[in-house]
Amino acid sequence: MKAWQLQGFGMDNLKSITTEIPTPAKNEILVKVGAVSLNFRDKAIIDQIYLPEIMQFPFTPVSDLAGEVLAIGSEVARFNIGDRVTSHLYGSWIKGKKHTSQTALSGLGGPVNGGLAEYVLLDEQAAVITPSTLTDEEAATLPIAALTAFFALTEHGGLEKGQTVLVQGTGGVSIFALQLAKALGAKVIVTSSSDEKLAKAKALGADEVINYIKTPEWDKEALRLTGGAGVDHILEVVGGENFERSVEAAAIGGQIHVIGFLNGTHSNAAMLTILFKGVRINGILVGNRNAFEQMNLLIQEHNIKPVIDTVYDFENAKEAYKHIERGAFGKLVIKVS
Repeated sequence: MKAWQLQGFGMDNLKSITTEIPTPAKNEILVKVGAVSLNFRDKAIIDQIYLPEIMQFPFTPVSDLAGEVLAIGSEVARFNIGDRVTSHLYGSWIKGKKHTSQTALSGLGGPVNGGLAEYVLLDEQAAVITPSTLTDEEAATLPIAALTAFFALTEHGGLEKGQTVLVQGTGGVSIFALQLAKALGAKVIVTSSSDEKLAKAKALGADEVINYIKTPEWDKEALRLTGGAGVDHILEVVGGENFERSVEAAAIGGQIHVIGFLNGTHSNAAMLTILFKGVRINGILVGNRNAFEQMNLLIQEHNIKPVIDTVYDFENAKEAYKHIERGAFGKLVIKVS
């Protein structure tokens, strides 16, 4: 089979190889990969940003995949041959809000072999049944981007119908947050530097939009749009100084779900504002498998279709990685088979 293998940090160490199709152990399933999708995490691993101390080379990168079960181990109970499945990033995290200190060690696509190959082995705990309404290309977008948004809004946030959600940018997590929040009855504000992307967000159901280039003090605009009350849920994907504005835009008792760090990992947010508003800050590390299965039911019920920016061929995987740097509207997908 053909596969991509990361043999060290840096894009030059992402190599195309040919190797044998693996055989599943007793608790594993062999999946013929239909498609994978890329996340900021995948690029951060290559760039030696994301937990470099736990990476052991070589390994197959990319956490998010969807495909068909071709073979199962002798003790596999959750799947049958022919099932369509989607990977779950942390196979050791089945339920509950809290993960353990060992959770990251079970992460697909680093340090555990991921999906950028024609065939992959998955522990049976590290997969869920694919929603019947989605293609492999669509389902491959779910494991990180969709589940992160859903887990933040539901299990951590306890989102209630009629509450306000602000999503930053129009990348994978943000677009899923828009779609899922609307399905759950929320009002959604989207920020972006592009009027074109904001128009697309409006077409997907956004109630209000803010161009943060034209309106640098977007926090004040968010307060105005909420009648001064502030935002109940903010999905913080930018980090750095942007977090300070998220604090200012939050409602009393509002929640900031910290997901990304595109513009930095440190902030000088006003502690007194956090204190007096009673803002709750949640660090979101994707989510558990039970939440994934609940989300898939919502996706089927509301016929939510993932937004895909571009689909790349397997041979052009490096071009997909480069696309991460310039951003995307929705998700980047690599078709494998």
